[in-house]
Amino acid sequence: MTSRPICVLGLGLIGGSLARAAAAAGRTVWAATASESTAAAALADGYDVAPTTEEALVRAQETDALVVLAMPLPAVPGVLRRVHAVAPRCRLTDVVSVKVAVRDAVERYAPTARYVGGHPMAGTAESGWAAGSATLFAGANWVVTVDDPAESGTLPGTDMEVWADVAELAWDCDARVVPATAEEHDAAVARISHLPHLLAAVLASVAASPELGDLPMTLAAGSFADATRVADTRPELVLAMCEGNRPALLASVDDALGRLGAARGSLASTGGLAATVNAGHQARQLWRAARSAPEVKVARDTPVARLGELGRSGQLIVGWE
Repeated sequence: MTSRPICVLGLGLIGGSLARAAAAAGRTVWAATASESTAAAALADGYDVAPTTEEALVRAQETDALVVLAMPLPAVPGVLRRVHAVAPRCRLTDVVSVKVAVRDAVERYAPTARYVGGHPMAGTAESGWAAGSATLFAGANWVVTVDDPAESGTLPGTDMEVWADVAELAWDCDARVVPATAEEHDAAVARISHLPHLLAAVLASVAASPELGDLPMTLAAGSFADATRVADTRPELVLAMCEGNRPALLASVDDALGRLGAARGSLASTGGLAATVNAGHQARQLWRAARSAPEVKVARDTPVARLGELGRSGQLIVGWE
């Protein structure tokens, strides 16, 4: 694999963990952040932080580094304007939790960048530089987007040289690569990430209803803690990812409401919940089985369409043949 330098823009939980993991893998890494306190903390920990985003991008342009966008979605357009002004043909990826919106923003604000989307499926309810870890991505699945122009008819297609850069960065962070289109990614994470954030918020709110006073929270234990863990996430981060994936999330909410409606109807009419509970139990077993999905290696010249097939079949790419 290459040892391409990495320029990380944003040093929150994910960006900070990425900087740590890439440096631990032997990469040359530098970063930039809009937060002076975060920059000071990262510098104190021995990491290379540029005084400004522009200076970080100048260095990326000079060294042909891979630039990684690691900020909440609302901040992406402003940073992309700087990318276009300073390093218009840079190799570019991101770790934002939605992909269609980022791809569209790149096409609008940095149209000449060589962009391939990414999203490591890892995180905690904590945030900020101090919450980061060099091992956050160990064993995680990392989506690296593939767009096949033969299928879409409109997209320019995936820059396979940059796709390889992003895949190698994921592997250096001890993650496994899952190829998917931006649309496939957003539809999937709406169901397994964004909808759970909404449901956690609803469950926590129901438990906090004043009807029974403090008793529900006093009695709350493991199941409540597990089901509402992500409600500890900073609200502005939840809003950024959920509202940024509005079309796919709406479809998931509709599905969930339909299932809840069916459960309510059954409970009200017959008192039974077997269909809902059994379906959920079976789905949980599918998730357990997916934890041991097959790991494969691929050739560098594997066609985009084939990579997409591997992702859709649940296979994890762990390196080159």
